[in-house]
Amino acid sequence: MRLPFFYGWIIIAVTFVSMAIGVNARTAFSLLFPPILGEFGWDRGVTAGAFSFGFVVSAIASPLIGRLMDRFGPRSVMELGVGLMGSGLLLAPLTREPWHLYLTIGVLVGAGSICLGYTGQSLFLPNWFHRRRGLAIGLAFAGVGVGSVTLLPWVQFMIDASGWRAACTAMGLLLLIVLAPINLLLRKRPEDLGLLPDGDVEPSPLAPKPVSNVVDPAWTSIDWTLARAMATGRFWWIAVGYFAGLYIWYAVQVHQTKYLLDIGFSPAVAVWSLGAVSTLGIPGQIFLGHLSDRIGREWVWAIGCAGFAICFAALIALAQIHSLVLIYLMVFAQGALGYGLTSVMGAIVVEIFQGRHYGSIFGTIQVAALAGGAVGPWVTGLLHDFTGSYGGAFLIAIGMCALSALAVWRAGPRKVRAVAGRLNRIPD
Repeated sequence: MRLPFFYGWIIIAVTFVSMAIGVNARTAFSLLFPPILGEFGWDRGVTAGAFSFGFVVSAIASPLIGRLMDRFGPRSVMELGVGLMGSGLLLAPLTREPWHLYLTIGVLVGAGSICLGYTGQSLFLPNWFHRRRGLAIGLAFAGVGVGSVTLLPWVQFMIDASGWRAACTAMGLLLLIVLAPINLLLRKRPEDLGLLPDGDVEPSPLAPKPVSNVVDPAWTSIDWTLARAMATGRFWWIAVGYFAGLYIWYAVQVHQTKYLLDIGFSPAVAVWSLGAVSTLGIPGQIFLGHLSDRIGREWVWAIGCAGFAICFAALIALAQIHSLVLIYLMVFAQGALGYGLTSVMGAIVVEIFQGRHYGSIFGTIQVAALAGGAVGPWVTGLLHDFTGSYGGAFLIAIGMCALSALAVWRAGPRKVRAVAGRLNRIPD
């Protein structure tokens, strides 16, 4: 039965909800961290290691998730993620020893989050939209920001009212009750339902032939397997760009609040700044995703990297000048600009390596991205411990911003397929 609107928007809506709950159920660990420490008295490094160990698990699982997506499609992968995350959160209240936390929050929640998060969703979302790919992905991923300003306060309320165990149980039940049924609506590509991307209809035989977005026919004619992709420079430029991109993302996300407290700002300002970044990320991802459909993915990736560079520069300046104006600049640059990276992350890879094995290729590239997300906070903290200051670490992060932008520009998705706004520049 035909719907009065394109089924792709149902895919976007389901992804929006999945990201809002799935991603924030993992980041809620920062709220669980203090009461777990208070109850057990374990070392901070040992306790926080459960979250970091989840990154390791995610990196290991990422290529496997890509292969599963290629073979079984999004419904199986997302339901696997729901099962893993849900069971991890429901079993976490049984924790009595550190290894229990590593098994539940680390292994189960970490592996499940790679399915429900940016990696898993980017494996099939780009198939549904071509002309409006950036806008669609930006809308779907804006769910993370909405979830952070709705779900996380609810989790904190649960912790304050009933304890961290009740909060874990509530999150686990929410995942199973909400996400398990709605993810059954997912399909890998519109052709599975007899549809075309963007909701287009089959052109009439007499209609003019639509303009192809292919810029390099020789490249797009190749059946890209993982092995063939890894033999190209473009694959490794993307890997470098994504490594550096998540390096800067998590370097500031993990250390920002503590840094602001260290240089004399009140806890209220520090907490507000972190929340405001997520809030601004909602319109930022949507707008920059839409903009990428007009000007190209490289430009928007560069804008995102520039946003993080401005953010780090403002943080460095704040050590000398305590100014709310600099706080506002830092928050805006990070949220409204920097968070736009996610709106083009899947589009860049699919426009270069589109084909049957895209899932395996993207999943393998995400190993580099997740490694950057793990290394960024660690190196930043290590440099602070050695020097007693975040200044040097933030300067290195600015350098990583430049490296990330340069690497994606060198990968050049614009040289393989043009975005909708550049179709008129393709020679006949």
